[in-house]
Amino acid sequence: MRRPTRYVVTGLSGQLALSLSDLARGCENLEVIRLGRPQFDLTDIGTIARTVEAAEPDIIVSAAAYTAVDQAEQAAETAFAVNAAGAGELARAASILGVPIIHVSTDYVFDGGKSAPYTETDPVAPLGIYGRSKLEGERQVAATTENHVILRTAWVYSPFGKNFLRTMLKLAATQPELRIVEDQVGNPTSALDLADALLRVGQNLLTADDPSLRGVFHIAGSGEASWAEFAREIFKVSAQNGGSAADVIGISASAYPTPARRPANSRLDCRKLATLHNIVMPDWRSSTAHVVGRLLQPEGSSHNAIRELIS
Repeated sequence: MRRPTRYVVTGLSGQLALSLSDLARGCENLEVIRLGRPQFDLTDIGTIARTVEAAEPDIIVSAAAYTAVDQAEQAAETAFAVNAAGAGELARAASILGVPIIHVSTDYVFDGGKSAPYTETDPVAPLGIYGRSKLEGERQVAATTENHVILRTAWVYSPFGKNFLRTMLKLAATQPELRIVEDQVGNPTSALDLADALLRVGQNLLTADDPSLRGVFHIAGSGEASWAEFAREIFKVSAQNGGSAADVIGISASAYPTPARRPANSRLDCRKLATLHNIVMPDWRSSTAHVVGRLLQPEGSSHNAIRELIS
């Protein structure tokens, strides 16, 4: 009997890793192994390859990252160690083992100055340390193995961990009014949807040698919103489900200064992914409703769309 397809994912408690585990639950033909600290540390370069090899992956998912955008401005060495050197070493392990690697990257490789959604061929120009370290990670992965996919995504949220959606619901429980930035736009992306799509990309890599299926792709929820619009939608759905809600007052990013600059435009053009991998992400509003509903009514909620694909 053939063993399940094994995805070895870095990031023990990250949103994407947990979402992948969520999808794999009860699926006999899929196994997700999450690697993370303290047993697995991307800054300990000498241990990465042998730890990954011991896990016997069919495919590697490079999902762990140093994502503290503001703190990265004062911790560049750590950010580059994890997001660049660590990613490069994972790619080296994939090359040695002869398996594909999917590396998750970010909209922060762009400066946000474009007036339209970013395509994969647009010039990169990160504004801060986080974006620069992620861009260097992309470059190291691409230079190390041809059998790679780099997935740039944006504004990720889920039922798990720390993210904008969960923060909004928590704040609304005690604050009737919230001031949220309205002059930054992007594509809210459910990690559950991202995990589903990533598994489909992985299946394509494992079943086809087509070079066009490799390379850089953008992947994000369909449709766009400002942070303020995203918050309003979260609260609308929450109220419909008997949860907390707050009034949203839109403010400019300049009224909420942060150590690291954020792209004003984080919108990603995902047509390449649709054309070559036949993947179109759900509309962000429907996915927001799913995640909010799951948080407020967790019993009996599951996300099993991928099971039909791999069963």
